[in-house]
This record gives sequence, structure tokens and C-alpha cells, in this order.
Amino acid sequence: MPLPDKKTSTAPVWAPYERWTRGQIPQHLVSWLLDSGSLTDRLKLTCNGRFEVRVIDEGWQRPRLDEARVLGMPGRQTGWVRQVQLLCDGTPWVFARTVVPVTTLSGAQRRLARLGNRPLGAFLFADPGMRRGPVELACIRNGLSMFHEASSGLKRKPAKIWGRRSVFWVGGKPLLVAELFLPAIEGAP
Repeated sequence: MPLPDKKTSTAPVWAPYERWTRGQIPQHLVSWLLDSGSLTDRLKLTCNGRFEVRVIDEGWQRPRLDEARVLGMPGRQTGWVRQVQLLCDGTPWVFARTVVPVTTLSGAQRRLARLGNRPLGAFLFADPGMRRGPVELACIRNGLSMFHEASSGLKRKPAKIWGRRSVFWVGGKPLLVAELFLPAIEGAP
């Protein structure tokens, strides 16, 4: 699968793992990108308890067009959008963006809009009825707004950032989670 032309693309090209060639995905990221368990739990284990969530931005806004399509949202509908960094020993390892349709924020799922600095993964993976849709991967290059958001504040700006996203269903209602793996994660097991 060819990478998008950064001059003409405004959004990352998300595709299933099988659509990417073996040489395109950095080998040290494959296990992170394809891990079906809780990223929060894996980071906590890797960070020896020095894990934290830093909220960058959250609130009501219109999701990106590709996000709205995946969630089946009308194009002009707003949703709860949360952007965070997941830190290990004070260093950002992951940038995460969650889009929650307004129709999802009812019943027990109302808590999704009040997580603060608590990890989303703890909420999702504690729900025995949670389902996760297929994982899509993307190579996010400089010039895309998602790259700028993910790399903002980093001391070392990478040429590209690999990420994954999938739709989760809690209480039968969808939300979209994208996780972008930052350069500091390169040496992690």
C-alpha cells in the first residue's frame, strides 16, 4: 500500500495491517500496533508504575470527516473529542485521540466525558461487554494536522508517526480511539 502524498492529503490513510507491506511498518512497533490488550495496562507494566495521562484538549467539537464516517455520524454533528498524552516517567510515549458521538454519552457511558486524567483504557477494558472493531494502521507524516497535534511539545520531532485506531462498543454504543506511538517508545520491550 503506498503512503499518502503529504502535499495532497489532509488526513491520514488508515488501512488494515494486511494492506501494509512488511517493510513499511517499523519492526519495533509491530507488537505495539497489533496488541489486542489494554494499551494502558501494557504501558503501566513497561513504565514500572510511573505511568500518567496528560490531557491536552477535550470538549465538544466536530470530528474529522474520516472519523465521522467510521462512527456513522452525520457530517455536521459534534462529539466529545479528547486528546491526551500517555507518559512514562514524565515522557510522552503515546498521543491518543478519542471521538465519542453524542448518542454514546448516555447511561453509564456519560462518564466518558468526565475522565479527566484517568486512562480511557481502564474504563473500556473493565466493561465485560466491550467489543473492539478491527484495528487500522496509518503512517502520519509531517504536514498533517494529526502529526502536528501528536508531536506538539516533543523535543525531537520525528519524520513520521505510526498509529492505530479502532472503534470500541460499550453498552452497544461506539467510540473511536486512535493511538499514535511517539519516538520515546522505540526502546520499549
